[in-house]
Amino acid sequence: MCDVREIFGHNLRAIRQSRGFTQERLAYVSGIDRSYVGKIERGQVNLTIDKLYVLAATLGCSPKDLIPEI
Repeated sequence: MCDVREIFGHNLRAIRQSRGFTQERLAYVSGIDRSYVGKIERGQVNLTIDKLYVLAATLGCSPKDLIPEI
């Protein structure tokens, strides 16, 4: 079975880059620590639903765009 955290991190990175955000800018605008954003993108943490919605709103996408399909 695939690791959903890794796929989520890959999705986050791809959308972040397509929107022209650096990790630093995403962290600043969303109010999330930059090192935590890096850990999310590497699939090292389970993030809360609150943070999922903050990241999606910051990137101008739907939360479902970030969540891997099972």
